[in-house]
Amino acid sequence: MAEGPRGLDHLYVHDHAKSVGFHRPPGPRDKKLRDVDRLVHGNALKRSAEAAFSTVDHQRAVVTPSDAELRATGTVIVLEGEGAPHPIKIDSLSSRTGGRSSKPKWLLLSVREADGENPERATVWVADAHRQTFLKLFEDYLSDDHNSEKGNPKNQDLIANISRIRNAVLADLWTSDSIPPQNGLHWWELWLDAASPHVGDWQRFVTSHNLQFLHRELRLGDRLIVWVEATWPQLQALPFTSVPIAEIRRPEFIDTVEDLPVEEQNEYVEDLVGRVSPAPEDAPAVCHLDTGVFRTHILLETSLAAGDVHSIFGGSGTDVNTHGHGTAMAGLALYGDLDPLLTGTERLSLRHRLESVRMEPTPGEESRGPLDWGTATAEAVTHPETAQVDRRRAFCLTLSDPNPDKPGEPTLWSATVDALAVGTDVVRSGKELQLLSAPEPNSARLIVAAAGNVGEYHDDYQTNCVNSPIHDPAQAWNALTVGAYTDIVQPPTHPQYSGWKTVAIAGDISPHTSTSLYFNMSRWPIKPDICMEGGNVLSDGAGLFEDRLPSLSLRSTGHKTNASFTSANATSAATAQAARLAALAMDRYPTYWPETIRALLTHSAEWTDTMAQRLGRDHSKAARQRLLREFGWGVPSEEAVLNSGLSAVTLVTQDSFVPFTGSTYSMRHFRLHPLPWPTDVLESLGATPVRLRVTLSYFIEPSASRRGWRNKYSYASHGLRFDLQGRLENPDEFVNRVNREAQNEEAGSRVSESDRWFLGERGRHLGSLHQDEWNGTGAELAHCNNVAVYPVGGWWKNNRRKDRRDLPIRYSLVLSLQTQEEDVDLYTPIATQLQIPVATPIPIPVASHILGS
Repeated sequence: MAEGPRGLDHLYVHDHAKSVGFHRPPGPRDKKLRDVDRLVHGNALKRSAEAAFSTVDHQRAVVTPSDAELRATGTVIVLEGEGAPHPIKIDSLSSRTGGRSSKPKWLLLSVREADGENPERATVWVADAHRQTFLKLFEDYLSDDHNSEKGNPKNQDLIANISRIRNAVLADLWTSDSIPPQNGLHWWELWLDAASPHVGDWQRFVTSHNLQFLHRELRLGDRLIVWVEATWPQLQALPFTSVPIAEIRRPEFIDTVEDLPVEEQNEYVEDLVGRVSPAPEDAPAVCHLDTGVFRTHILLETSLAAGDVHSIFGGSGTDVNTHGHGTAMAGLALYGDLDPLLTGTERLSLRHRLESVRMEPTPGEESRGPLDWGTATAEAVTHPETAQVDRRRAFCLTLSDPNPDKPGEPTLWSATVDALAVGTDVVRSGKELQLLSAPEPNSARLIVAAAGNVGEYHDDYQTNCVNSPIHDPAQAWNALTVGAYTDIVQPPTHPQYSGWKTVAIAGDISPHTSTSLYFNMSRWPIKPDICMEGGNVLSDGAGLFEDRLPSLSLRSTGHKTNASFTSANATSAATAQAARLAALAMDRYPTYWPETIRALLTHSAEWTDTMAQRLGRDHSKAARQRLLREFGWGVPSEEAVLNSGLSAVTLVTQDSFVPFTGSTYSMRHFRLHPLPWPTDVLESLGATPVRLRVTLSYFIEPSASRRGWRNKYSYASHGLRFDLQGRLENPDEFVNRVNREAQNEEAGSRVSESDRWFLGERGRHLGSLHQDEWNGTGAELAHCNNVAVYPVGGWWKNNRRKDRRDLPIRYSLVLSLQTQEEDVDLYTPIATQLQIPVATPIPIPVASHILGS
């Protein structure tokens, strides 16, 4: 949408929201139960459970550990479902004794969803001392004495949808997609029940079997993750020992990063150095979690202090990557593309600084053993936070794993990113690294993550990008995930490339980037969130590609000498530029939270004309969401991120409330935001088109264990939703509708839809960053002057977490009102209602530098 010049602060809306109580409507919920013969079905399941216990007893006798303390105190069994329409009631598969010394009677370890011919499978640990209590679930189901007056047997919700019970084998604990290697020595990632009094027995197990293990641990909520090197047969005894094994996964270890080319043009660098003024020491920073930085580069050294260069391996934090990946990303994060600056003459006053943590080992450091990405990232963030406690920073994470187990689903790494973002403390206790303490909002972190790059190139770049799933950990809910587009389309002039053509057209997806189109579109977040310039690829049309040409890439600082520069491209380069924008926003608006900065970048993004044209004639909400999974919301301009205009005004609210109450986590309140609308101005616009964009950003606390991410045991601790008062509703009618919509979503019913929204209620409420835009006329929008933010449950609620029940959650709500009529002043009447003085808008330099003499 066209707009006038920008040069005004965004409007901060403070103390305009109020809490509104929920009232729960009566009515039964759809339980999706199978129709079974109670006596036949219940007796069959009871017998199969008894047989499973008996089989395990026999197997224990065969593989009884020589160490008495390793003998099992419980049995692992598998409950199989019937099919997707009849899911198992997994929230009934964990139970504990009462009292202060509460102990587990049975615990849900993991859930594997139905796929193809395989049914849904829930793996459950049953304490030997409580086998009879577990069997009583089926006895009560069979007993006529426990049937209600309506004929509903006790425990029917659980038992009706179970089709089979059997004893577990080691393969049932394997939750990665690939088949576990049966032969040879391999590293395994063991997920243990951290609450078990026997959690330390894993070390006794590996010692008794003479197995190698990594001398470190990672605690993630109620799971302790350890790494063991063994053959698959050596692990077969695990289910029959006291080791509280919940899952086994394929490990994700640090390997390599993308190679980037080097082009030296030293004569331009020295000229630029004389025109640069660094930001002050207390300015915000971009912190690179990368391969280290060559800080003595003359374009970097005044913005990257020696004390701000770290390494998780100890020793030097300098760039160890062959191609200087970390140094190139640092240059982009500080300056953006250097090309226009190298050929310019202006003086540059920088507004932010740099930090670096090296996460790539040298050959000598690799002797420590393989290092998982989650532990590496958790450790990396502690270094700059310890060195500069009060500095605001955007973490720039450009490393990634191209082959996650299940693209789009949470992993150890992505869950760690989510935990760090929500403000979880990183606590080291001996060799153990603990995450997922209660979230601390004042410690929230903005983590900007690269979407990841394609593995190979094709002339049909659009299909290739769509078929390349986003890398781990870019699926993290709380991260700002960055993909790549390109406007660089001019082929090189060298005769060597005569007849070659650039692959992507201007404004389209970069041939380097991955997408999330083949993630589960009804469950996992829309990624990427935004795109930034990532460069192009050259093709001869016959299968040969040049993917690192300097002329089709961005210019940045090199590591060969202290005055060299290099070329950078793909999603790493895009991410570094996005992190730079985030740091500039932190400098411009020092009171904005990380959640707000993330929202601003996404809120300010726009699709290019080429992106928008990809919709063609299909303007359905499904087609729009498909395009979002390629481009996110498009490309944010620096001007829109930092400034409002008279005809394009952005309002920012930061708020918190306690959404749940009671032991059942009933929804207590939602927040109602009256909007300071310029009603008279909007009505005077009549049929003139107006666009309202709404962005709701918050951070969730993750649950990383695979105990089922549908319904009750969800990945997110909680969720938030937003809605806008309809043009024909009064405030009371709107509040009543929000009540209905919130209760319907909690019950699993589909919410209503409005054609005015670009995505609609069903499409926008994925992940923890929700954005949509309302399009209509000024007259229609004039009376839509309330926005509601309401909660929905997650694992906090369904795990009955008492320590989270009264925990306030915070969120950022960003709204922008925009019209094509440049002479219409929307800004001043809103600012007047908010009692904010309005200065005459002045042009703001579009860069992190200020023009001077």
